[in-house]
Amino acid sequence: MCQLLGMNGNTPTDVTFSFAGFAQRGGRTDHHADGWGIAFFEGRGARLFVDSGAAAGSPVAELIRRYPIKSRNVISHIRKATVGEVALENCHPFVRELWGRYWVFAHNGDLKDYAPHLHGHFRPVGGTDSERAFCWLMQEIAKAHASVPSVAELTRTLRELVPCVARFGTFNMLLSNGEALWAHGSTKLCYVVRQHPFATARLADEDLSVNFAEHTTPDDRVAVVATTPLTCDEQWTPFAPGELKVFVDGAPMADAPHAPDCYNK
Repeated sequence: MCQLLGMNGNTPTDVTFSFAGFAQRGGRTDHHADGWGIAFFEGRGARLFVDSGAAAGSPVAELIRRYPIKSRNVISHIRKATVGEVALENCHPFVRELWGRYWVFAHNGDLKDYAPHLHGHFRPVGGTDSERAFCWLMQEIAKAHASVPSVAELTRTLRELVPCVARFGTFNMLLSNGEALWAHGSTKLCYVVRQHPFATARLADEDLSVNFAEHTTPDDRVAVVATTPLTCDEQWTPFAPGELKVFVDGAPMADAPHAPDCYNK
C-alpha cells in the first residue's frame, strides 16, 4: 500500500528531516516505487512537485531534501500502484481549486468498485480511485457550503462524507486547504506532536538524527502524520480505525461530535 506524510504547524516549518526518511520508503526501505509527490502551502499559494519515478532515487526528491521550503501545511505521498497505471497524472497529491483557494489531497488504500456520480466542476485527470474520491469529496463539500466553511464546519461535513467513501475499502487520507490538515485512518495512520521542550529524534529509515531544540523556539509546535512512525525514539499515537482528526496550529483539535451513518449521495 502507499505511504502518507502530512505536517501542520503553528509557524512555517521545513519538512526536510521527516521527508528525508519518508523518501527512502519509495524504493529503498520499502517497495513503494511507482511515483511520489509533495505539496507545500505558502500563504494562498501552493507548490506541487510530482514524479512518476521512485522517490528514493528521484532528483526532484533530492531537491526537496536540500531546499528547506517552509510551510504550515504539507502533504506528501509515495505510491504503490494498484488502480491506474504508473504515470505522472496518477501521482499524489492531487490539487483542486474551490472558492478561490487550493485544496490538496492524498490517499492510501484501495476502493473496490468505486464509481461515484460526478456531475460538477470536479473531474479526475488520471485513472486512480483516489482522484475519483477527491473529486467526489470536493463536489459534495461545494454542495454543502456556499463559501469557505470554518474548520469546525468542514470537519462536521467530512464526518458525514468520509464514511461514504470508506465503505468501499481502505481510506487513509490527508486533506488540506492551507488552514488545517484533516487526516482519516481506516487502517494504518499515526501522528506525533513536537513542541517545547524539544528533544533529539532519529529516523527509522535513514541514519539521520536532529536535535529540534537547536532549530526551534519555545513557541513552535508541529504535528506530523504518517502511515507508520518515521522516527525510532518519539511517541507516535495511532489512529483508531475510522478516526478523523483535524490538526490546527500544530495540534489536534478537540473531536467534534461524530456524524450519523453514511447517507445516499
